[in-house]
Amino acid sequence: MCASSSAITDGNMNFFKRIFSSAPVRSRASFYAFAVQCDRCGEIVRGRINLDSDLSADYEGGHELYHVRKVLMGSDKCFQRIEVEFDFDSSRNVVARQASGGRIVETG
Repeated sequence: MCASSSAITDGNMNFFKRIFSSAPVRSRASFYAFAVQCDRCGEIVRGRINLDSDLSADYEGGHELYHVRKVLMGSDKCFQRIEVEFDFDSSRNVVARQASGGRIVETG
């Protein structure tokens, strides 16, 4: 009876090894990276938008647009809040952007 119990335990262990040892599933999420410069201290703060989960649909005006609003805060010099807003088209391309408390700068 001990031999069959051992075989069942080995079978269960192999099952769990297969489940937990498989390669991690990678997300296909795509991101839009951006940077803003604080109006108060000049610090560059980087942010990113997950194009799969951060966008809110906006169907007004008969066009399929997506909107996102983020609030960023630097950590080096001051704690000024910088609010950014982006609008994306149905292909997830930026069609409008604005910032308050800072300005959007090109990332290099």
